[in-house]
Amino acid sequence: MDVNLTLKNYINGEWVDAKSGETRDIINPYNQEVIATVPEADETDTKEAIAAAREAFDNGEWPETPATERGAIVRRIAELIERDKEELAYLESLDTGKTMDESRGDMDDIAGVFRYYAELADKNGGELIDSPVPNSVSKVVHEPVGVCGQITPWNYPLLQASWKLAPALATGNTLIMKPSEITPLTTIKTFALMEEAGVPKGVANLVLGAGATVGNELSTSNDVDLISFTGGIETGKKIMQAASGNVKKLALELGGKNPNVIFADADFDLAVDQALNGVFFHAGQICSAGTRLIVEESIHDAFVEALVERVKKFRIGSGFDEDTQMGPLISAEHLAKVEKYVETGRKEGATIAVGGGRPEDPELQNGFFYLPTIFTGCTTDMNIVQEEAFGPIITVETFTSEQEAVKLANDSIYGLAGGVFTQDTVKAERCAAKMRMGTVWINEFNLYFPHAPWGGYKQSGIGRELGRLGIEEYTETKHIFQNLKPEPLHWF
Repeated sequence: MDVNLTLKNYINGEWVDAKSGETRDIINPYNQEVIATVPEADETDTKEAIAAAREAFDNGEWPETPATERGAIVRRIAELIERDKEELAYLESLDTGKTMDESRGDMDDIAGVFRYYAELADKNGGELIDSPVPNSVSKVVHEPVGVCGQITPWNYPLLQASWKLAPALATGNTLIMKPSEITPLTTIKTFALMEEAGVPKGVANLVLGAGATVGNELSTSNDVDLISFTGGIETGKKIMQAASGNVKKLALELGGKNPNVIFADADFDLAVDQALNGVFFHAGQICSAGTRLIVEESIHDAFVEALVERVKKFRIGSGFDEDTQMGPLISAEHLAKVEKYVETGRKEGATIAVGGGRPEDPELQNGFFYLPTIFTGCTTDMNIVQEEAFGPIITVETFTSEQEAVKLANDSIYGLAGGVFTQDTVKAERCAAKMRMGTVWINEFNLYFPHAPWGGYKQSGIGRELGRLGIEEYTETKHIFQNLKPEPLHWF
């Protein structure tokens, strides 16, 4: 497919190179070929982008633009994404290694996110509230936060960007986005579409570079009012510290180690399907992957046997091959992390039921591939059960009672998502109520849609994206009181 991309930063309505002239090669994880070369921005470029966003917010028209007009522009972005869906999907698969089916599905979801927030743009005007004072009016209004720094991860580059861009634009904010330095291509393309849709100069800025430079400048700048970050927990903690200088608003999604509880009375085939899909979709590189499988002891052996049988038939390869079910990991560095994680599991005494290494296929040796892996004999005190590997790895624990299942599920520093599989709806609801997670799926796993909020308990983060709560992240709430018939108090 022929793709025409302007591979530059987008600052104050202009496509520009990095001031330093430095560049970075973008690598195809399937075969390590260079697929693009982009600017490597630094603090100087980031400061310029922040200044542009600050000027556009403080003195520009965007915050005062009627909500219906902002909504129309956000809706137009959705239409352009739908128009260019195939090109965007191609770029996403090229950049991340995921299958084209996955990438096409992402584009449908992304267009849906922009369309959802376009519809909400003019429905957040505030409310009149009762006042205890005669002859007065009391109202609550919602105003844009201001200048927003947005930092997105490499696993779902454009999907995660849409969760931030759409509500920020719909509510009248200005922004600087820093996509992952290793998967920026679809975000670059989308900024071109935003320009085409009519987003004004300075409102949306794109800075391509590393977290240590661009991300740090966004986090520490006193001219940035909010930081929205999706990524690893350690980086999230650093951002919290860096953002304390001017007490920025924070929205953090920091991953999870997500339990998937399988009761003996579950629909067996459904639970097997969902257990596999919940982890091996996008090679396990999903913050909500159900990597902690918690299976009732009486069905453990049969369930693991069914998983292993299916995994052995997995087709691994290029995301552009229609038969491929799972693509590569994102980078050599990440592959090494996953390999180290598996070695840790071996040392901790867990048993590898299937996988546990790189594929032997000669055609896959240039890519960052790792076999889907299942560990059995796992316990909650193991690092492989507690730490997020972000790869195609399942750990299996067992339980004998509902109470034990819930206790195991909650035994984690994370609280992003979890699943429960049972045909007893009352039991399912009891478990869901007790599971300390931002999302609990019942007889389903890894289902998202724009209307439902997304975020985590505990160290999985702060705040929520998507849904009406997602738009609230990008607004400040103000109470305005007006005395319609003021009288002197005569206190003095």
